[in-house]
Amino acid sequence: MKYRPFGKLGITGSAFGLGCMRFNGQASGDASIDEEKAIRLIRQAIDGGVTYLDTAYVYLNKTSEIVLGKALRDGYREKVTIATKMPGHAVHDRASMEALFEEELGKLQTDHIDFYLMHGIDRKGWEHFKEIGAPEYFEELKQAGKIRFKCFSFHGSYEDFEYIINDYDWDMVQIQYNFMDVNNQAGTKGLELAGRLGIPVVIMEGLLGGRLANAPDNVQALYDAFPVKRTAVEWAFRWLCNHPEVATVLSGCNEPEQVEENLRIFDTVEAGIMTEDELKLMANVRQAYIDRTKIGCTGCRYCMPCPNNVAIPGVFSIWNNHSLYGGNPKEDWTYKMITNPEKLQTPDLCLECGACEAACPQHLNIIENLKVAWKEING
Repeated sequence: MKYRPFGKLGITGSAFGLGCMRFNGQASGDASIDEEKAIRLIRQAIDGGVTYLDTAYVYLNKTSEIVLGKALRDGYREKVTIATKMPGHAVHDRASMEALFEEELGKLQTDHIDFYLMHGIDRKGWEHFKEIGAPEYFEELKQAGKIRFKCFSFHGSYEDFEYIINDYDWDMVQIQYNFMDVNNQAGTKGLELAGRLGIPVVIMEGLLGGRLANAPDNVQALYDAFPVKRTAVEWAFRWLCNHPEVATVLSGCNEPEQVEENLRIFDTVEAGIMTEDELKLMANVRQAYIDRTKIGCTGCRYCMPCPNNVAIPGVFSIWNNHSLYGGNPKEDWTYKMITNPEKLQTPDLCLECGACEAACPQHLNIIENLKVAWKEING
């Protein structure tokens, strides 16, 4: 395992950070996980050298922290750093922040949290946290030794990112970043800004919700033609770790083979490792994806639940998969699920209330895209 510096903090952490959101391979809102299997996966990662573990209050229907707490018994807690998060929607004053934080400590079975994040904020979310006194509260927690570092995870525009990162004395930031998101959200500009400020950057969505793990034919042809042979996953992670500003890349695993693959990959990557030819390859890969992708939905499920039960991420997943991989979209299991008459979740149920668009961290035009997607899916 390679270990990387965490900017101005003066510490190092594993290049591979285990994300604890998708232990069953499903999106973060689903809680049907095999707890014993998840615990084995966590310990497998730690035994392999992983020192950074990322969870959140809301993950896996509020059960992820519980599972992680159980996995870190028997001396494992002392081997790692934990990152978890305070969701803005769940706190509205000092008392609610205190209650939620103590609940998280209890679930994690620990007396402190290493990296404590204000979860998924943009400028509006940051203003909410400021209004309820979160910056002061986080400072008090740090002074009391209950957290080590004050952090935030981000979903918003670069302009929002620049404002937030300069508005407070942050210790770490977590952003969505991959070779497809160089100009989206914080993007490369945000990554480099954090680097100049000495603030370590933790990467989420390095595989864009798993979409970069299985290359479509036109992308695979580019990989196959390159003289050095690597998997699509390895290329994506290698590209991320090439950036010196990156402290840790999060990867969610739900099978032991995935943990083993990540341990192998992150034993070979470091800043500045990619050649000019490799960087040119990845630029060509990016364009090949752009040429095929219908919509930049990562399946994060921030838009859910829909007030009228439309399966928004499911519809976009079918649409993208059909464009990327071909085949009959009506044979997709997701299509069969959302068209089940007993639990209909189709776009024609959309009331156009706009709740999904207000919640979308990608700022997608969901309402109109649902119409276009459903028309194309159904021929």
